[in-house]
Amino acid sequence: MTMPRDVQSMAGSYLAFANEMADTVGPLARSYFRTPLDIISKLDESPVTVADRTIELKLRELITARFPEHGIIGEEMGPKAGDDLTWVVDPIDGTKSFITGFPLFGTLIALVHRDRPFCGLIDIPATGERWAALPGATQFNGKQSRTSGCEALQDARFYTTSPDMFTGAQKEPFERLSRAAKIRRFGGDCYIYGLLASGHIDLILETGLSLYDYMALVPVVIGAGGCITDWDGKELTLHSKGGVLASATAELHRQALETLNL
Repeated sequence: MTMPRDVQSMAGSYLAFANEMADTVGPLARSYFRTPLDIISKLDESPVTVADRTIELKLRELITARFPEHGIIGEEMGPKAGDDLTWVVDPIDGTKSFITGFPLFGTLIALVHRDRPFCGLIDIPATGERWAALPGATQFNGKQSRTSGCEALQDARFYTTSPDMFTGAQKEPFERLSRAAKIRRFGGDCYIYGLLASGHIDLILETGLSLYDYMALVPVVIGAGGCITDWDGKELTLHSKGGVLASATAELHRQALETLNL
């Protein structure tokens, strides 16, 4: 992806600001975690809590104060139009995990140039783990993060958040791919993409994701040496349809795409 030089030169500053925002809202997430919460069902029947809305509002306030010219897209509130740079935020990725006391929920922050992400951050407030990425480089808690190097589907450690997300015509491809791997496990939401970036797992397949669910994941996976696309092997943008395949290596990704689309 080609970006203007002024955007490239500011990438480090943008990621530093994303880290500052995560530092600010992390205590908010922890303050609500495992406490009684009013849970509201959205139109798509997914749960939302006061924690989601409070965190997103704080993120929006911080972005508007620092970069008023930038756009904002978040899960809980309407989009704010801006210039060619847009912040895409998910205050609590894994709300179902959050409301059931499972600690592997995360806050996702991405910066997108036009419709492609180039900075991304996965913050796990309950565990103190964070993956932060610029083009070509992903760090986990300040140290370089790399994928496993797995190149064979039969050796791969496969994860998805839930098998229940695959219905209808998508169920057979999911079963075919996940059964071809060495290990298949479930759960984790955005956390599993961090695990892939750190070399602990090798392959992820998901569907039905919204853009605020996957935008931050793209730089993290790619910066660690992995591949992440839609189910057809196309790059993920603001206009992708919600199917995500992430792999530790290009060769594993090729095999996974081939198996997925038999």
